[in-house]
Parts: sequence; structure tokens; C-alpha cells
Amino acid sequence: MIDLSFPVRGETLPTDHAYALYGALARAVPALHGGGLRLLLASIPGEYVGGGQLRLVAPRSRLRLRLPAEAISAALPLAGKALNVAGHTVRLGVPQVLPLVPAAALVARLVTMKRSDRREPSGTKRYMDPAAFLGAARRQLEALGIRGEPAIPLISQGPHAGKPRRRVLRIKERRVVGYALQVTGLTAAESIRLQEHGLGGRTRMGCGFFVPLRCKGDRHGV
Repeated sequence: MIDLSFPVRGETLPTDHAYALYGALARAVPALHGGGLRLLLASIPGEYVGGGQLRLVAPRSRLRLRLPAEAISAALPLAGKALNVAGHTVRLGVPQVLPLVPAAALVARLVTMKRSDRREPSGTKRYMDPAAFLGAARRQLEALGIRGEPAIPLISQGPHAGKPRRRVLRIKERRVVGYALQVTGLTAAESIRLQEHGLGGRTRMGCGFFVPLRCKGDRHGV
């Protein structure tokens, strides 16, 4: 697995744009849709300007697709494409091919769990509390043969400082709630495995996309 990193040119995007982004990519290159191609997608970073909007900032604002090296040719037609993402127009540049880099600590901006992984009693709200979420994350890590320790990063400032960093993914009329997640104590092999597989569901919609945790509050993941 490698990352294809496309520069993104445009003005703004909604903060919650991953589902719309996947739809725009699939319309531009139909080969990216469906289960035939193993694919993970990260939402596009930018500068939050309020009102649920991100301002795109070069060179930080990039689209990252994670896919098998032999499938690079399937995604290359995206170069130069103009995409309509939830009513916002962006254009993709020529991508860089980046290898996955092992790190002892990884972080994902958003991880969601399928209901079958939750082990919740009937009548429980659609989202999990942090303890249940971490329990599901540990079970999935164990299933991948990964012994790292998962934790939910805490909000560092503002009125919710000290609370677990919870995020929402909107899919049409549905709200899917998850959390940011960091995993520490990884071996090099475990780190690459987690980056390749991701964690939880909806990995084509910006979820479960892990990157090295370079410092506290790393913008790439949290």
C-alpha cells in the first residue's frame, strides 16, 4: 500500500466533506467505486474559518488516497480533474507517490465502529460512549494482531477542553458519530499493518485513516 497525495486547489470546503468527496471521486473515476479496489481516503485538511467551513491552503491542503501500489494507474486519471464537492469546486494537481512510514504512534482524525462491533444493549443511543468505543477498537486491533494501546485524544482548549474528541460524519440524512483515535506502542510491522488496513468502518469516507503522530495535536490526524 502507498499514498497518492494530490495537491488541491480551490477556495473552501465544508469541514464534514468526506462522504461528498468520495462521491465526487467515484463520479470522476468510476474505477474507484465499489469493492474491487482496496482504497482508504483521508479528508482534505485546511484552515477552519467558522461556519462549518475550511479554507484550502497550499501546500497543506492535499487529497490522500491509500491504495495498493499496483493500482496507482486506476487513480492517476484524477490528476487535473475539477470536482464538485458538496457545491464547492476544487481541482486536483499531479500526485506524489509516498511510501507508508512506520511510527510507534499513529493517529486517525475519525474512527467509526459498525453496530455489530459495539456490543451495546438494546435501546442504547446510536453512538457509543468512549469506554465502549475503546473496547471495540481494542478488539479490532487484536484481530489484526496489533498490541498497541488505543486512546481517544482530548480537546485541548475551549469550552469542551478535557473531553474526548468526538466527531460526526454525515452520510446523506444520517449522522454517524465516532472519535479521533491514537494508537501507541506499535512495532514497525504493526504500524504499517494498521496504516494499510485502517480501523472501523467507512474507510472510503475519511474514517480510520492513520498517519504518524508527529507531535501533540498533530493537524494531519486530530
